[in-house]
Amino acid sequence: MYTRRKFLTTSAIAAAGLGLAACRDAAQAQAPTTSATAAAGPLNTRAIPSTGEKIPVIGMGTSGSFEVGQRPAELDPLREVLKRFFAAGATLIDSAPTYSVAEDVMGTLLAEQGLTTKAWLATKLSGVTGREAGMAQFEDTLRRLKTDKVALLQVHNLGDLKTQMAVARELKAQGKIKYVGVTHYVERAQDELADVVQAEKPDFLQINYSVASRGAEKRVLPLAQDLGVAVLINRAFEDGKLFAQVKDKPVPSALTEAGVTSWAQAFLKFALSHPAVTAVIPATGKPDRQTDNLKAGIGPDLTSAQRDALIAALA
Repeated sequence: MYTRRKFLTTSAIAAAGLGLAACRDAAQAQAPTTSATAAAGPLNTRAIPSTGEKIPVIGMGTSGSFEVGQRPAELDPLREVLKRFFAAGATLIDSAPTYSVAEDVMGTLLAEQGLTTKAWLATKLSGVTGREAGMAQFEDTLRRLKTDKVALLQVHNLGDLKTQMAVARELKAQGKIKYVGVTHYVERAQDELADVVQAEKPDFLQINYSVASRGAEKRVLPLAQDLGVAVLINRAFEDGKLFAQVKDKPVPSALTEAGVTSWAQAFLKFALSHPAVTAVIPATGKPDRQTDNLKAGIGPDLTSAQRDALIAALA
């Protein structure tokens, strides 16, 4: 079984997130998009199996993209990113206390725009060991996000699993969170994640899944369907690597005929077209990229033929 000790340290992952986000945004900038500042039409929503509550299928992550300084040149684009996000009807924002200053920046920007109560906030117990450390980290997260509760609390990368799941469930009983979840971000950990989901039956799981990394289809996603566990998808762009693979290639006609106008939309729609998936959480600090991402949450899912066409385009 793959264990957490084999992964990079939390601080190394957080630091790497800055570079990955920069690469992702730079790569996505090569993909065709439109200049419209708002997605046309309401976002699709999907139900959380454990409660029936519906959430929009496009959310947003914060790793890298919200790890910025206090200069207007850094914060102003993020203000616009949030403005477009909420204007489109999106609400789900995923973060973690180990994403350096991301929660501080997000909390400040949401508060100044009066958006805190509109946000469906997901965060994590990350890089801590023991009940007291978990509780202290969560209280600090609430302070940083400028709120008294969040929707979802996830045990990040299965770290100190039993203790932190107990912490999350204790906080759920107190009404400080609504849902409990577990996360990971690499295919080689998916069997371990599936074992945990089968044993713990959380409300949510979060895992990587993309047109190029489809390992979650083998066990994790079918298991989530069988157990009624909501699924959040990270790394749908493979940290920007997918855009490099399709540089100078047109989006397959099978997708453009269905209204897909960019590679970003194609990649996000691929993830969303699996019936187990509840929402995807791409991260960006660029307003136009946000608009493009949001458009993936409108209209029908990809058909099997369209999925196959996309897979073939990356072969």
